[in-house]
Amino acid sequence: MDVVGDLLARDRRSRDIALVTADGRERTYRDLITNAYKAANVLRYLGAREGSTVAVEPTPGLHTTLAFLGAAGLGAPVRFDPVAGIEQGDRVVLVAVADESTTEPAPGTNLATFGGPPNRPETTHWEQELWSENPGMPPSTVGPADPLVRGADGDVSHGGALDAAATVVDEYGVDSETRIVLRTSLADPRALSAAVLAPLSVGGTTVLADAKSDGHGDDSARGDLAVVADDTTDAVPEPKTMALSEIVVR
Repeated sequence: MDVVGDLLARDRRSRDIALVTADGRERTYRDLITNAYKAANVLRYLGAREGSTVAVEPTPGLHTTLAFLGAAGLGAPVRFDPVAGIEQGDRVVLVAVADESTTEPAPGTNLATFGGPPNRPETTHWEQELWSENPGMPPSTVGPADPLVRGADGDVSHGGALDAAATVVDEYGVDSETRIVLRTSLADPRALSAAVLAPLSVGGTTVLADAKSDGHGDDSARGDLAVVADDTTDAVPEPKTMALSEIVVR
């Protein structure tokens, strides 16, 4: 697999569980891939294209994950920082509806919200558009060297993120039976590689935990391996942990 869009091939759609959200709801590979196609079409409708940047709320969730995968399929890099996205004039900004009132897009930036209908008529209602979109991935010519994520420390390419994911798979024995729990923000490309791309690449499962808890107050293990910030490795219930500092993304 050379680019993240390869993880979304039609022949990978199945009834196996690909994603579990913080509320415990499960999505199959068929669900996740089909809705990633729909997310790509919503983003394209909003003006995202190869090379244009999409800024997304970094809290792990169904819609933020779909936006990431959809943008990756389009070849549009994702910045998990809506404030910086507005400052940089990113083409699309996606935030929770509760943040709409404090999010003022600049001219040329389209704002979308999830979690309920927006208050402003010019703001796109993400879910409404998503569920009505065409379930087919738009064509793209994105390559391994093209940017996948615009991080605080620079861009990470499709190839670099997938190489890091492959290393996690090899070093931790990740397979189709593995559940990797994401207990930190999507903002760090290392978390994306280890907790999202690694399990998806081998038919495993990504489990999104409540990022606000960082494991505190949650006594039930939700998977086999937790990806955590460096200062919370002893605070999660999963039998194995992987600190972000252990993951190298080039």
